[in-house]
Amino acid sequence: MAKRPRIAVVGSANIDLTTFAEQFPKPGETIFGHNFDLGFGGKGANQAVAAKLCGADVSMVARVGADLFGPATIENFRKLGIDTTHVRAIEGVSSGVAPIFVEPSGQNRIIVVKGANDKLEPHDVDAAGEILRQADSIVLQCEIPLRTVYHTVQFARNHGIRCILNPAPGQAIDFAAVAGLDYLLPNESEAETITGMAVGDLEASKQCARKLLSSGIRRVIITLGEKGALVSGAEGSEHVPAFSVSTVDTTGAGDAFIGSFAVFLAEGYAESEAVRRANLYAGLSTMSPGTQKSFLSRSRFDQEWATRSKS
Repeated sequence: MAKRPRIAVVGSANIDLTTFAEQFPKPGETIFGHNFDLGFGGKGANQAVAAKLCGADVSMVARVGADLFGPATIENFRKLGIDTTHVRAIEGVSSGVAPIFVEPSGQNRIIVVKGANDKLEPHDVDAAGEILRQADSIVLQCEIPLRTVYHTVQFARNHGIRCILNPAPGQAIDFAAVAGLDYLLPNESEAETITGMAVGDLEASKQCARKLLSSGIRRVIITLGEKGALVSGAEGSEHVPAFSVSTVDTTGAGDAFIGSFAVFLAEGYAESEAVRRANLYAGLSTMSPGTQKSFLSRSRFDQEWATRSKS
């Protein structure tokens, strides 16, 4: 390992309420589920935890509610060793929650209620400036206000800090506000939403990536689930295949990819190598239910990598 990276995550913290059932209910239908899990989640928090478990020093900039879930979320960060100086509880709003429904195949459907995440403002980013300026990478998602996302991208650009934006949930983006962004990292669905282009196969993904690059973004990585990831830049595109795993629950796999990718890249690995490692880290996370609790420690990942990377 070349160095211990510093990763700052400006983003969301939720509580995941995951229900496992044989099928999704029809409109007006009530069915029985066979299992339930309550855990810490939110794309920002998940990515922060993945980065921490992969060996980085991680700081979180977030807002939670002054309710049952808020203090527990902050304590979870602290137990994991994530800096919480800029994670604060907001009176009068709920913490973010995400009811998640999972089928036996591992496919999931998620409804996110942003709650306090929607109270993270640009001035909160400025208040965290001292910590952010020390980061090798700043990681963002779209479960916080877009004005805060854009402000943070500009902050990173002004201070020469690598910035990784996961545009999730998928929504329209002001490309002028993210011009010069180092990495845009959507999945297929998010890429379709942003560009209005169908992403049904690898060639379509390449066309979609070219459109995103033409908007002024430097690098685009489209995660393709069990098909791996497509890495695109001015020189063209490279498909990085996934590793074969026995999937139980895909929830949080994209967050596992992003958090680990930020670490591997900051450690000095070449981009394609960082993506390959992130593919494995994300794939391994799908072998257990839940989000953060399914993420591997660095030592366990290194053991798996030593075996699987040779195949």
